[in-house]
Amino acid sequence: MPLGAHKAAMMGTAGVSTAESAVLLASNSSDTTDLASISFTSGIDSTYSKYVFRFYNINPATDDEDFTFQVSIDGGSNYNIATTTTVFRATHSEADDSAEATYQAAKDQAQGTAFQKLFTTLGSGADESLAGELILYNPSSTTYVKHFMARTIGYEAANAATDFYVAGYFNDADDDINAIQFKMSSGNFDGTIKMWGVK
Repeated sequence: MPLGAHKAAMMGTAGVSTAESAVLLASNSSDTTDLASISFTSGIDSTYSKYVFRFYNINPATDDEDFTFQVSIDGGSNYNIATTTTVFRATHSEADDSAEATYQAAKDQAQGTAFQKLFTTLGSGADESLAGELILYNPSSTTYVKHFMARTIGYEAANAATDFYVAGYFNDADDDINAIQFKMSSGNFDGTIKMWGVK
């Protein structure tokens, strides 16, 4: 479907709806003050079958950090749901002396409860931010596990443009996922994360 059909909702103002029923639900920003994390603890419910999170100019306060996320079934009191994931990475150095596309076994999880990496070794310079999106499917299902997929593009501390692909599922078929948190592996960060609901 053309971008124009849902441009207002995916790029525009909170509460704007389109024929595809995409609505901007929340926008959390730390553009002016570094934050330890950005969380969405309301608005994730059975109203929408798909939730889209988009990342804009995510930049760590310290060099060489990983951008991560986890979900909660208790409104954000705990972020520790068992997840199984797969991670692929494509990278090309600024000096044009290395390039690769590889499966990243050390970055995936097999029923792990840690925060999942969405990007690794992100640089802290003004030219070393990341952008991308994560899609969470049917978080309120009480029949099936909850799937997600994410893609981020950023600039590594080692001076390389890197494209990350992450997908997997949260192994809980009984409980609603009702909160999500994004943070760096260590330290604060700035940037903007927006959440849309899509029917």
